[in-house]
Amino acid sequence: MRKLLPILLLAAVTPGFAGKRRERLAVPVWVEGERLEAGTLGVRLGGQAARVEAVRGPEHDLLLLVVLDLSGDVSLAETARDALARQVHQLPAHTWVSLMRAHEGLSVILDPTADRSAFEQAVRAAPPGRHAGFLESAPTVMDLADAILRQSGVRVAVLFVTDSDVRRYREDFANPVINASDPRDLSRHFPEALVQEKIRKLDRLMAHSEAPLFVVHLDYRSDRLNEAYQAGLTQLAATTGGASEFCRSQGEIAEAIGRALARIASHYSVVVAVPERTPKFASLDLRAPGRTLTYRPQVPAEER
Repeated sequence: MRKLLPILLLAAVTPGFAGKRRERLAVPVWVEGERLEAGTLGVRLGGQAARVEAVRGPEHDLLLLVVLDLSGDVSLAETARDALARQVHQLPAHTWVSLMRAHEGLSVILDPTADRSAFEQAVRAAPPGRHAGFLESAPTVMDLADAILRQSGVRVAVLFVTDSDVRRYREDFANPVINASDPRDLSRHFPEALVQEKIRKLDRLMAHSEAPLFVVHLDYRSDRLNEAYQAGLTQLAATTGGASEFCRSQGEIAEAIGRALARIASHYSVVVAVPERTPKFASLDLRAPGRTLTYRPQVPAEER
């Protein structure tokens, strides 16, 4: 893990090769039952038998990229910062944590560190933003996480802590009514169409990711436009094999962050050799006797 920071810097500037077939693929997996071992795991990728190259479990090194996207209620943001500051101390000692901020462009607040006090100080001091930043910054963070995952040989995950309102983006996602007097004007009936199209585009990008994305949203909103947006956040996390949490009250925030951190810390990273003639997106089937496995059903066999 001492070489992790140079790898992080290299990953940030190393371009990918679009359309190139991956030689190997890291898949996040959760296990109920006995510990997962490479020798007991059967894998089929796109209908073909695939070889397991490595299984990295909860006892192995983990790099967690925490991204703050806080631009709303100050009290909710303070509760989230406090929960992160306290709960990061409960993570295993072999977990390194980085802190980023998704406002006015993605910026790094704290480089990867195992120093829990340094993270606590950084997260408590992180300033809020004026605009929501998840949709713009998530693809960059996921590309970075994937590059680290491939180059470092450690488990990697991304956690977004956000209170984003779809109306708080610089881009206007409120599909305007073009002709209020025309009952056939579709914009009258589908005000969420723009944000759904944005989510579809991001989902196509996220489908190429190997690292899992987790989202904790601090402020669930029930209006039609934000419900479409929040459903999109859930979809994006699920596409990567991660998960989302939505808080309907301030009292739920600490528990939601705790559940996300626990799930991140408990995940396995199963490295699979990609057989030749595997389709661009391949079905994945994992089997291990005596264990119940949770994983994403489709994985990318090619670079984006």
